[in-house]
Amino acid sequence: MMLLPSKDNSEGMKADNTCLSQVEMAHIHQVDRIPENYDADCKNGSISSKARSNSSTSEKEVKINLVKMKKELEELQQKLVSNLNWKMAEMVDHFVSEIEEVELPRNLRVFVNDNKPKRRNNSGNGGLPEKKFCHRNSLLTDMLEINHIQTIYHIFAAILVVLLLNTVVCDIFDKGTVDYDFKLIQWSFGQPKTVLFIWTGMMFTTSVFVYISFHFWAHTRATLKSDMQMKIWDITSILVFIIYICLFFYVPVHEVLLHQLAPASAVIIIDEQVRMLMKTYAFVRENAPTAVKYSKITRQGGTPSDLKRFAKEEGIDGPCPDFGKYLYFLFAPTLIYRHRYPRTPSTSWSKVFSYFAQVVGMIIYMYFIFVRFCVPVFRKFGQEPFTCKGIILSVFGCMMPGTLVLVITFYCVLHVWLNGFAEMLRFGDRMFYEDWWNSSSYSRYYRTWNVVVHDWLYTYIYKDIYDLTGRKNKVLPKLAVFVISSLVHEYIMGFTMRFFYPIIFVLFGGFGVAFAFLNNMGVRVGNVFLWATLFMGTGLLMSIYSMEFYARINCPPPEVK
Repeated sequence: MMLLPSKDNSEGMKADNTCLSQVEMAHIHQVDRIPENYDADCKNGSISSKARSNSSTSEKEVKINLVKMKKELEELQQKLVSNLNWKMAEMVDHFVSEIEEVELPRNLRVFVNDNKPKRRNNSGNGGLPEKKFCHRNSLLTDMLEINHIQTIYHIFAAILVVLLLNTVVCDIFDKGTVDYDFKLIQWSFGQPKTVLFIWTGMMFTTSVFVYISFHFWAHTRATLKSDMQMKIWDITSILVFIIYICLFFYVPVHEVLLHQLAPASAVIIIDEQVRMLMKTYAFVRENAPTAVKYSKITRQGGTPSDLKRFAKEEGIDGPCPDFGKYLYFLFAPTLIYRHRYPRTPSTSWSKVFSYFAQVVGMIIYMYFIFVRFCVPVFRKFGQEPFTCKGIILSVFGCMMPGTLVLVITFYCVLHVWLNGFAEMLRFGDRMFYEDWWNSSSYSRYYRTWNVVVHDWLYTYIYKDIYDLTGRKNKVLPKLAVFVISSLVHEYIMGFTMRFFYPIIFVLFGGFGVAFAFLNNMGVRVGNVFLWATLFMGTGLLMSIYSMEFYARINCPPPEVK
């Protein structure tokens, strides 16, 4: 539909300064002042006396000018229509975004999947959609507002009380006294000063060295003129980055093995090492293309206003974001780098205290589980002959406590710990997981169990490999994600326990991949299958790793002696 400007609506168009400039409006008024019978008068030679007075302009030039004016008018009409369409689309998008941000009552939000993670395709070229951050609570935060879900939480609290009473009764009958020294926790979190020293070193290199190096690379690249200089600079920087990654892998692991850190202390270092490496890669991966575009503009002779406009579009002040954005990202509960995140208005320190108090409670919870169900069963393993019957019984005996440890670990890390940091930092998007417990297939379980890690694997592994392979094959990116994830899990477990026992790699990289392609079992059957295999898998992991751990203590290999 074309909108033709006329004298009646010329004043209305004047008011819309955002659509048409004053020069363009002047052209419209010039066309409006041309008489309607101008062409006929030119043909019949009956031009008015006022027009004849302008004898310096020939009839041909007048017609040419008239054609030019008509073309300009058509171009202005097209601009007007496109600007109006753009403004209408912007108004609709803004209206839709406001509707999306309308919060339902908490007791209803869960039932309409209001917290479902949203992705959007910003590329517009057929690529996979990108991660979109928005204000939303964690699923359990909303669910715990419902009385029925609160009852389940109370049941788990009651189980903790029962475990406490069970421990007290057993201590009284076995030792004649109650043992509350929590020796297992003290041993597991041993050498806290060493752990703090190693962590501080890792954080310093990640925050200071990585940022300064990237800042130096980006700004130096913007000053280079020749292609050869830029190529040499980029290759050198990539080699330095690879060397840094290798050293960051080696040094913390070397310190863990050198100081013989206990499992809990070791897992803190290894997990933080992996987290910082993932954050480092995300920061470089997101900002390197921006630095390349910035240097391209400078090489093409871009003016300071062009560079300023580009930086404003990217949301930064130059080829590298400022240090404050990077430092916030290092502590924010996400692995996807953005210049800005949705933020809550304020911090509730009472909630922060509650979250971290629950972390302590979950650690005590797992302590009682291991003391009552793991240590008594496996502490003499290696001193007594074992049979297949004993191994099978121990595996099935660990299924219930192993699954309980799985659920508690999920609640402690993915809900309580991450929400505590999100509340401190006023981080708005708190969808760290979905309703993985309702999954009817392993493919959905992998996507919903840990959304934080899944988003990183999707954005920087799956999506990049999918784009590099021509956007035709999704099997190869999927297999790459499984291989990398299973290797990292085995890496964490191996250096935490200080022995290589690839049970996680076999279960996750073998059975886990096979189960991921089983998607047609139905909702109920699939969910039962998921939970049954989780019970068996956690029982197998807990029993096998406990056997190997105590066997190496009771009868260590010759090289360990």
